[in-house]
Amino acid sequence: MNILVVRNDKLGDFITALPTMYVLKKYNPQNKIIACVAPLNKTLAEAMPFIDEVIVDDVESSFALARKLRQANIDTSITLFSNTKVALAQFLAGIKVRIAPATKIAQIFYNRRIKQRRSEVKMAEFEYNLELSKTLFKDIDLSFPFPLLEVNKDEKSDIYNKFIKSYKIKKDKKIIAFHPGSGGSSDANWTIQEYIELAKVILNNEKYQIIFTFGPGEDNLYEIVKKASLDNVVLYKSEGSIMDFANLVSSFQLFISTSTGTYHLAAMVGTPTMTFFADTLFASSKRWKSISDEKIQINKMIPLEDIKRRTFFEETKADLLSWVQKDQSF
Repeated sequence: MNILVVRNDKLGDFITALPTMYVLKKYNPQNKIIACVAPLNKTLAEAMPFIDEVIVDDVESSFALARKLRQANIDTSITLFSNTKVALAQFLAGIKVRIAPATKIAQIFYNRRIKQRRSEVKMAEFEYNLELSKTLFKDIDLSFPFPLLEVNKDEKSDIYNKFIKSYKIKKDKKIIAFHPGSGGSSDANWTIQEYIELAKVILNNEKYQIIFTFGPGEDNLYEIVKKASLDNVVLYKSEGSIMDFANLVSSFQLFISTSTGTYHLAAMVGTPTMTFFADTLFASSKRWKSISDEKIQINKMIPLEDIKRRTFFEETKADLLSWVQKDQSF
């Protein structure tokens, strides 16, 4: 069976769709899993061993997307997040079975509409995605491995060795990474000055190398940290593909960030995470927890009130210092 799985939005959202594609392939290895993704996620989708074909949604109209879908000879589609364009495109492509959550006007173009009420946050986003696969196969096993992506050991070693050589990092150092940016995808975050303050808490521990990572469009954050003149802190602008960054992050001891795409990427390759979420149900870790083993997740909710936020920040500093002093190992 040729199964189309649609999740054509941001990096983190796409990663929450990967377990669904994994279990569909595991259920029957003869299933051909076709992923419809945003251009940003093309290389990541192509690196997944359980995805057989990638269709990039880089067109503006439903008619143009329908032409792409029609060429794939799709039997069934599961749309994990829908909009009118992708819904109409699947209808126009003649896909016989079209599964999607029963939300928005776009649902009229699907013939198997599933009521999920995701706003109630009874489970995480990736778990809601997995539940949709039961519509197709009632007896499907929804379990998946941790980490979901086993990076190539040789590639991982090569990228990491080039990285530490380039930035003159000693081989015995354990790396703790701070990623202060969010690309606007997070509902709560510390300020760049607060991230600098967090980093200062652990700068004097000789076992660790502190780095700050920055994605595309985060040059202003880079310049602020650079001007702070932190001793022995590496500033790294992400280079290459998403998979290159995934390989690099897989060697880190801890990845500290807000709930954004890079957090989901780090978790996917098995890197321990300390992640900050908004203290609201819809933006909480209950909804956006990662697809990693919960034992390696430190999830923290940033209060909305200023006084509580500052108190919580001081608690976070203490927690981070304690983690480092104990030489924490997951």
